[in-house]
Amino acid sequence: MCLFVGGNAFITFHGFLNDMTNAFNRVKQHGMALELLVQKEIKMLETMPKSEVDIFIIGGGINGCGIARDAAGRGLSVELAEMNDLASATSSASTKLLHGGLRYLEYFKLRLVREALVEREILLKAMPHISRPMRFVLPYHKDQRFETSTPSSRLLTKVMPWMRGRRPAWIIRFGLLLYDYLGSREILPGTSTIDLRTDVSGDALNDRFTKAFEYSDCWVDDSRLVVLNARDAEIHGAKIRTRKKVVSAKRTKHLWHIFTEDTKTGAKSETWARCLVNTAGPWAGDIIADVIDLEAGAGVRLVRGSHIVVKQLFNHDKSYFFQGEDGRIIFAIPYETNFTLIGTTDVDHVDMSVPPVCTPEEKDYLCKFASKYFKKPITADNVVWSYSGVRPLYDDCAGPASAATRDYVLKYNDDAGAPVINVFGGKITTYRKLAEHALALLPFSNSQATKTWTCRGTLPGGDFGVTEISQMISTLKADHIFLDDLWAKRLIQTYGSEAKKVLKDTKNITDLGQDFGATLMELEVLWLMEHEFAQTAEDVVWRRTKLGLLMDNEQILRLNEFMKTTNKSHSTFT
Repeated sequence: MCLFVGGNAFITFHGFLNDMTNAFNRVKQHGMALELLVQKEIKMLETMPKSEVDIFIIGGGINGCGIARDAAGRGLSVELAEMNDLASATSSASTKLLHGGLRYLEYFKLRLVREALVEREILLKAMPHISRPMRFVLPYHKDQRFETSTPSSRLLTKVMPWMRGRRPAWIIRFGLLLYDYLGSREILPGTSTIDLRTDVSGDALNDRFTKAFEYSDCWVDDSRLVVLNARDAEIHGAKIRTRKKVVSAKRTKHLWHIFTEDTKTGAKSETWARCLVNTAGPWAGDIIADVIDLEAGAGVRLVRGSHIVVKQLFNHDKSYFFQGEDGRIIFAIPYETNFTLIGTTDVDHVDMSVPPVCTPEEKDYLCKFASKYFKKPITADNVVWSYSGVRPLYDDCAGPASAATRDYVLKYNDDAGAPVINVFGGKITTYRKLAEHALALLPFSNSQATKTWTCRGTLPGGDFGVTEISQMISTLKADHIFLDDLWAKRLIQTYGSEAKKVLKDTKNITDLGQDFGATLMELEVLWLMEHEFAQTAEDVVWRRTKLGLLMDNEQILRLNEFMKTTNKSHSTFT
């Protein structure tokens, strides 16, 4: 039988039926496939690891880990997700100082300076193994001229126009006296004037500098500060998740629904949280716009700071504070026994998809700047290592990058339901106060959750006095006779009282296992993997330690292979 179509075309009715039957079967198959896909998705969501916490923190830098530690110590349940390693960005790329910020007095930032100065000694007592008092030498010459756009410089120009950019010694001395007064010092000595012709700190400087002021601040191992805050948070019950990227966060009336993805395996998990805290640093703006879908309300100004490391330039334990004619300052700091650290620069960094590096121009700038003070000129050929980090400053619409505020700004929002805090800016010195202020904004009313405690607590390994470090080194050497002075010093200044836990009851160097070079042994690596979230050689040699300065590529590759193999056989490490 035929079905007539038009004048010449026709199709068989049986063919038509077959086509319809096949089409129906295809629709049915697709429907079944779609149903199976939906069922698979539902099953995946049902089996996806879930948790519920009081606070979820995005970002494992110093601010995120500081808030996690403080909150967990108050009895709150906390989860922190970091898409890379702890301190893998800004928090391991600082000038490594606990300081008030002497140059911020130029901008009359008295509250910021005072808060940071008071914090110096609180932090020094909490972690005497990874921080120490340091004296800073500020060379002075009567003919030095300085940039005149800062508020204090403009005031001086009005009051004393004949100085034409020069600053009399008494002005600098007054600023240092104010610095001492604001700091409420108990441990750190005050400012003094020194004769560079007779003081050891003058030996490395140009002969034209005969006078200097010497004041106190502190040095700190920045990346270890982050790791120890994370460890202490975990000891108090927090969940610290490294290599976990937050891919979405949706707000309901009372809770945040957060999805994370393992950056190595792709495994997904979800968390419900009463509060969300965005401490993603340079990526804070991206989190606001792309992850939590919130009106920014404030901008992030990305400012790159670069540092160079050269072979040791001077043979003493003081640091230098150098002033430039462009209004910038740099430090030259004794670093890792055999080196000198010089920095930093202030350059706007537009795009975080471009990794921050110390550019040839920045390297040249730092070399020329330091060479104006040191007898021996410094060139790019002298640089053995450089690093660069991006500071996520609050955009206060300041002019040059060096003028942008280093103060922190906390933006709280609960307009559409569960609260979120977005953190901008901040200095490593004030991370503890930032954490207290952030937690004070969150709606936890029970008495335990509102009690501050970190001003009295010590970080892991820091349970000894500021002046006892030499005795700690001697005791460790006596207990483990295979250690030499530098090795014992490194272990105490890395792990403090926990150094004996790292070494266990070893009596011979062979008990420490495989030797990776530069005194890094298998037993120490296993400690870092089990207790300090280390998963790669880079984590170990550039963030948990700075032994990368002393190890060659072959040693680092061998370490990385060992860690890969160990990670596979010990799931608890990952």
